[in-house]
Order: sequence, then C-alpha cells, then structure tokens
Amino acid sequence: MNKITIELPNVVIIGASGHGSVVLDCVEKEGKYNVVGFIDSFKKKGTEHDGYKVLGNEFDLPLLSEEYNLFGGIIAIGDNWTRSLLVDRIGKILPEFSYFSAIHPNAVLGKNVQVGSGTVIMPGVVVNAKSMIGNHCILNTSSSLDHDGFMNSFSSLAPNVCAGGNVTLGKCSAVCLGANVIENVVIGSHTIIGAGSVVLENIQDYVLVYGSPAKVIRKRIASESYLGGVKDPSTVIQLRTQESS
Repeated sequence: MNKITIELPNVVIIGASGHGSVVLDCVEKEGKYNVVGFIDSFKKKGTEHDGYKVLGNEFDLPLLSEEYNLFGGIIAIGDNWTRSLLVDRIGKILPEFSYFSAIHPNAVLGKNVQVGSGTVIMPGVVVNAKSMIGNHCILNTSSSLDHDGFMNSFSSLAPNVCAGGNVTLGKCSAVCLGANVIENVVIGSHTIIGAGSVVLENIQDYVLVYGSPAKVIRKRIASESYLGGVKDPSTVIQLRTQESS
C-alpha cells in the first residue's frame, strides 16, 4: 500500500527572536503548517534562527510569497503596538497577505470560543466557554481567560495572568506577568496592567496601572514600550520611526 503524503501549507514566522522561538514551537507542535523560514526587519538575510533561515524582511514578502507559494504568516513580536505597526506596513506592501493562528496542543479552549487570525495561544493556556479573542493577540504561557471574556485585537496576556469571567481587554492593551483581573472588569485600549497587579475595577484608556489593588500611576502614549528585558530596544524604536516617517 502506497503511503499518502499530505503537503502542509507553507508559512513564514515574522520575527526571529526569543518570542519567535516560542511561536515556532506552537506552530511545529500543532502540525498544521510547514514553516519555510523567518522574516525579520533587522537580521541579515541568510542567517539562521532555530534551524530556519531568515529569508529577508517584510519588503521581500511579494517575491517570497510567489517563490514559496506562501499560505500566509504569523507575527512573532511581543510588543502589541509594534505588532500592529507591522501588520499595517505589510498590508501596504502585500495587501493580500494572510495570517493564521497558532494554538499549542497543550492549550485548552472551551465551547464556542472564537480565535482571530494571527493570534498565538501558548502552552498551558485556558480559555473558557464563549470567549472571543481578536486578531493578532497573544495568550502567553499558562495564562487564563474565563467564560465570556473578550480580547480586542493586538492585546495580550503575559504568563500566569488570570482573568475572571466577562473581562474585556481593549485594543493594544497588555496584562503583564502574574496579574489578576476580577470578573466583569473592562480595561481600556492602549493600557498596561503591571506585573503582579490585582485589578478590582474598570480601567480607562492610555494609562499604566499597577499594585494590589491596581491604581492608575500615570498616562501613557500608544507607542510607549512596556516590555522589560529588551536587549536591543533600538530595533523597536527604528520600526516605529520608519512607520511615522
């Protein structure tokens, strides 16, 4: 009997970084796509990351899409605002470019959960029934979103975040490491919840909050970086500068 070979759709991962490594692991373990390489705005073409070649940058996508017959890609950039900028830029370079979602097989999704394109759900995540997750979101390791939760596009939950039922997270907002959000809370857009915080009430747009209970510390702007431990923040600054020029 002849063995039947199923060809998987070819895809690229956009962002050859530590976060890119985690996204790659999700894609490989899910087993639905064939990764042909990475796209990176700042790393030299031909260099390797996790055994895959950097094929070029986002401006090479039209040629690469034809050369590799790409089904699409997924953006592996942890910073929500920067991820949104790159989606906008790619939309101008190659409007028909598609995005796929990656869900690690060790994640648990409840009944009637909806997941948008470009979203990554990492190992140990629990998303309970009737939750809705927008496009290009990140649910990081062992985070949880309880029933009827709603994550707007480009929002993120860091590792070990716990969000109760009926929580709403605004566009480009982030809940950082180990924070807890009680049920029925609405968090505005472009807002950052600091690591270890306990959120007990609604939070407005464009603010940084932290503490237990969480309090507004100051206002912030959409492009302001919030991720700690960035080895080369100039790359993020460069991407944002290029977008605004």
